[in-house]
Amino acid sequence: MKTTTLKLVTIVTERILEDRLLRTITDLGAKGYTLTQATGKGSRGVRASEWEGPDTRIEILVSKTVADKIVEHIASDFFEHYAVIVYVQDAEVVRGDKYI
Repeated sequence: MKTTTLKLVTIVTERILEDRLLRTITDLGAKGYTLTQATGKGSRGVRASEWEGPDTRIEILVSKTVADKIVEHIASDFFEHYAVIVYVQDAEVVRGDKYI
């Protein structure tokens, strides 16, 4: 079966940023995303804000160009003031043309 190499961009962040990030990633060219709740511990400790709820994990399959735009935007606009991590992996995607 034929696959297309895309980038899987994963963003884990505070729940408060969810709506802003979803608008941003679609504005930058993402055709869709997967959104899940996330909990864990990192350099800022365990996140335990009852009023915010769990953190958000956003996964996006995109071209390298769109992945670069998303990472650059998040790094420049969010890293300094929010708990957010972004990582990018290669992904071999069946029907990958749907995502570019």
